[in-house]
Amino acid sequence: MNERSLRALEFSKIINRVKEYALSPMAKETIQSLQPAANYNEIVKRQDETEESVKVLLKNSNVPIDGLKEIQHWVRKTTIGSYLDPGELIGLLSFLKVSKRMKVFFKKDKEQEDLSLPILKDLIREVQTFPELEARIDRSVLSESELSDDASPELKQIRRQLHLASEKIRSTLQNFITSSKNQTYLQDQIITIRQNRYVVPVKQEYRNQVKGMIHDQSTSGATLFIEPMAIVELNNKLKELKLSEEREVERILREISWEISLIAEDLLINQDRLGTLDYIFAKGKYALAIEGKRPEVNQAGYVNLKNARHPLLEPSEVVPTTIWIGKDFSTLVITGPNTGGKTVSLKTLGLLCLMGQSGLQIPADHGTEISVFDHIFADIGDEQSIEQSLSTFSSHMTNIVEIFKNLTENSLVLFDELGAGTDPTEGAALAMAILENLREKGTKVVATTHYSELKQYALIHKDVENASVEFNIQTLRPTYKLSIGVPGKSNAFEISRKLGLSDEIIEQAKTFISHENIQFEDVLQNIESNKSHIETEKHEIDRLKREIEQTKNRYEERVRRLENQKDRLVQDAKKESRRIIKEAKEEAEGIIKKLRELEQSGDRRHMNQEIEQARIRLGEKALEYKDDDVVVEESTKRQAPKDLKAGEKVRIISLNQEGYVLEPEDDRGEVLVQAGIMKVNIKAANLERIAKNSKVGEKTSTSRMVRSKSRGIKTEIDVRGKNLEEAMLEVDKYLDDCAIAGLAQVTVIHGVGTGVLKAGLHQMFKTHRHVKSYRSGKYGEGGDGVSIVELS
Repeated sequence: MNERSLRALEFSKIINRVKEYALSPMAKETIQSLQPAANYNEIVKRQDETEESVKVLLKNSNVPIDGLKEIQHWVRKTTIGSYLDPGELIGLLSFLKVSKRMKVFFKKDKEQEDLSLPILKDLIREVQTFPELEARIDRSVLSESELSDDASPELKQIRRQLHLASEKIRSTLQNFITSSKNQTYLQDQIITIRQNRYVVPVKQEYRNQVKGMIHDQSTSGATLFIEPMAIVELNNKLKELKLSEEREVERILREISWEISLIAEDLLINQDRLGTLDYIFAKGKYALAIEGKRPEVNQAGYVNLKNARHPLLEPSEVVPTTIWIGKDFSTLVITGPNTGGKTVSLKTLGLLCLMGQSGLQIPADHGTEISVFDHIFADIGDEQSIEQSLSTFSSHMTNIVEIFKNLTENSLVLFDELGAGTDPTEGAALAMAILENLREKGTKVVATTHYSELKQYALIHKDVENASVEFNIQTLRPTYKLSIGVPGKSNAFEISRKLGLSDEIIEQAKTFISHENIQFEDVLQNIESNKSHIETEKHEIDRLKREIEQTKNRYEERVRRLENQKDRLVQDAKKESRRIIKEAKEEAEGIIKKLRELEQSGDRRHMNQEIEQARIRLGEKALEYKDDDVVVEESTKRQAPKDLKAGEKVRIISLNQEGYVLEPEDDRGEVLVQAGIMKVNIKAANLERIAKNSKVGEKTSTSRMVRSKSRGIKTEIDVRGKNLEEAMLEVDKYLDDCAIAGLAQVTVIHGVGTGVLKAGLHQMFKTHRHVKSYRSGKYGEGGDGVSIVELS
């Protein structure tokens, strides 16, 4: 495609917007290099890709492809014998997890089986997962700079020895600095580290009293940092252990990197396929964002855009354009006043054709059709100013000459203000000559113009058609509606009159143009007026038809829903009542069984008879509920007691059993009643008030408080930015609330910073009444910036 035309139609802005929906560098790079195709099969394939992604997004709203990274440089690093650091392994782990998520996504619950997705499924089929490598990295890497103790048994053992050695050194130094003899020599009773060795701060004047190695001194020189002789060997041992740790860490990293190098080619294939999927889904997301539709594609040079909208303009401000060319005519001449929308219509046509040939869906109605063009040429510039000059005309002519050198029969050419910038007579003649030449070649052409000669040219050639943008004379504002088949009227006289120019001047102006031209303009005005009136009436008829159809559909849908709801409610009510009675019967039989077992004395024969009779009575009462209609029929004949309140004593008429009201009558006329061991919803008409009673089982204020805490408490608290005292007060109250709510584990977010906040909170956790244990966060939980607290 012609680069100048791509710039004129602002195709790069579309590319940039599509890139915003890509998540990986690979997809962004593919989109950046996207160009309109000129091959029919390639265009159809691209449109198929986008259509499949839209189907998936409409059903799932999103795809789990976030976290996709470019791994090519990491993989190649392993193949040349180098090894990856923990940060790079975390990036690779993210990539491996995306691969697994995408494989699972296209297999889950066969949700995608209903969709026809041959292209996407072929791509995902080639993606492999590596669960063992993923588990190894996940287990081994703690953060971007540290491996986990579980990376290997050797590393765990070394770190345990490191911890013991450090504790022994600290214990020895603690005894040293708390000794009354040594306190005189020390500047402060602290233990610090210089050059990776534990030291104590000694006053300059007592340097000879403390035997050891000097590692550093303060800026003033008043303090020396000395490693006492008592811990020199311990520090040496600690240094050896640290070197052993570094060697083991490097060995682990090399081992993992070697495993990665063995599957390097498979990982690169994954990167390519996942990057392609990201690119395809970026096209789909953009299609949904602009409410795009898939255009039909043909090779006959026919374009028909239905209610098309320019994708770079605000949807609320765009007036849809319907424009077609290539079937009944090959050249379209658009006329009309300035700012009427001629250039926007021209750009919309060219840009949407470019988008369609690039595999992007376009903002237009269903049934929109585009053709495959070898080239789309556009000569569009800022021709709206009166400051026209020879240089501007020359620039346009240079571009037109270049177009003629490269155009083919299967090209689309767009001219904005063809022939402008020079003498009107010569410009109009030149414009007609250009259109005539292109018409003879069979090239599809759309041109905007102000020249009346071009309107007449279109009228006398059968394969050339007029079009116009409408203008409201009353408001002096354009409507931005494109009408094909009607030439536009300049409206210069009418606009001038509305703006206040005297009738005398206007009438004099009319004497300078021919009578035929005046009649021609008047005919155009009558056609435009009649057409506008007819279209208004047609739109009103269409609107009323749509409203009637929508009302009918809503009514039918409502009737259908009500019928379904009625049947469902009746069935559910019957099932629920039978379930309640069955449970009550089973529970009663269980009680009888238990009584038999507990009966240890008395007349056992008489007791067994009584129990059996009770079981029979319960069974008979259960039978009364087998047909809900019987209960309803009996209950509806009775007057329901009014204003039943929780705690009142009532009699269930159909069961002849007493109980207490738990919840008053609801919207369905049902009351929740406690009858012995049963809780049952009963129609109010099936109840009889016995006597007023006190309310049953009020919830205590403590239980209400616990319920309130359980609803409102979160599982994490953020105290970053607070000082230690504020943080401790806030965390202490939070832990009390968590204990009341019954939470087992919470997260305290304190950040890394200087470490003061974390150290202070950990000190508080050691003695806190609600804290069972605590630890620093692991990779994926927030690392050193959070603490995980288990509550007792």
